Amino acid sequence: MSRRVLVTGGTRGIGAAVATRFEAAGDDVVAVGRAECDVTDEAAVTALFDGVGPVDVLVNSAGVASSAPLKRTMLAEWRAQLDVNATGAFLCTRAVLAGMLERDQGRIVTVASTAGVAGAKYTSAYTASKHAAVGLMRAVAAETAGTGVTANAVCPTFVRTDMTRESLRRIARTTGRSEAEGQAALTGASPLGRLLEPEEVAFAVHFLAAPEAGAINGQTLILDGGGIQA
Repeated sequence: MSRRVLVTGGTRGIGAAVATRFEAAGDDVVAVGRAECDVTDEAAVTALFDGVGPVDVLVNSAGVASSAPLKRTMLAEWRAQLDVNATGAFLCTRAVLAGMLERDQGRIVTVASTAGVAGAKYTSAYTASKHAAVGLMRAVAAETAGTGVTANAVCPTFVRTDMTRESLRRIARTTGRSEAEGQAALTGASPLGRLLEPEEVAFAVHFLAAPEAGAINGQTLILDGGGIQA
């Protein structure tokens, strides 16, 4: 049976791969990017979900990232990452939760990061925001326990996306290394020894959103090849 699936950040990168995965399964997918809705704007989020109607699956995939040593992390950078990565997920989740509970069915999946379960230097704002996103899913799961609604997070390592490419460009600018050398450093630190593909993250999201996944609630699915244990 077709479900209505809303994917934030759904026009590029991981979000686009997620939208494609659900569409291939025959679901009715609403993929929104920044042009369609600023997830940090409460009124815009309310208007979006009022217009879309009942949502069976929400995928919080909108995200931003930047990096700097803590002493050089500006308040604007801190706020921007918390606003999109955590507050955006909160606003969208709040918008669908009451309806899902009323219908006693629904799936909420937030695309976080391995930065949501571990720390790394120069990522204080990003890491804090992703920890918040993971914590949000765990708290929502506690509220929905025993119902037909679940809330989970996926935590991928570096994925082959525009966001990662921008990270590699930053590494090149600040270290003098080439982007290829920067990528080798990133993949060398991962048990996978490579970047994840967006479609691999989409598979994990689709799995957690399956109707048969009702017993999986409040979980953090780490996609890093086996390096981090939550």
